[in-house]
Amino acid sequence: MKHKKNIMVCVTQQKSCERLIEYGVNLVSNETDELHVIHVVKENWKYFGQLEEKDALDYLFEASKKNQAMLTVLKAKDIEKALSDFAEKNKITDIIMGESFEGSEQQNMINRLQEKTQIQVRFQIVPLNFIEESEIVVLENVN
Repeated sequence: MKHKKNIMVCVTQQKSCERLIEYGVNLVSNETDELHVIHVVKENWKYFGQLEEKDALDYLFEASKKNQAMLTVLKAKDIEKALSDFAEKNKITDIIMGESFEGSEQQNMINRLQEKTQIQVRFQIVPLNFIEESEIVVLENVN
């Protein structure tokens, strides 16, 4: 018997995030699996930076709805903690993130989230120019 998958797709305001949602959709294997799309913004910042708030929310909502995903938008002082708490609360099995172009590990959101995540979860990192499944980097977090 297959275990239920709870997939969390971490998105930003960029329209290229739809590729992450679509990748998450491909991981769903049956009707009990859940797909969560989440965007967390730092407190006192605009939700979507330079984009008009309504347009950005509409975009994420439509992209999530089209793919039968649940959308969550949060504000938090500590983005990584908010993501980690969400993953734990929702029993997330897979975290989908876009490739980071940050130079140092300290600036890299993927590394910071892996350090904060206290549950066993599979991180799947999708390259910016994702074409083939073989390009995905899978990192097991065994905390």
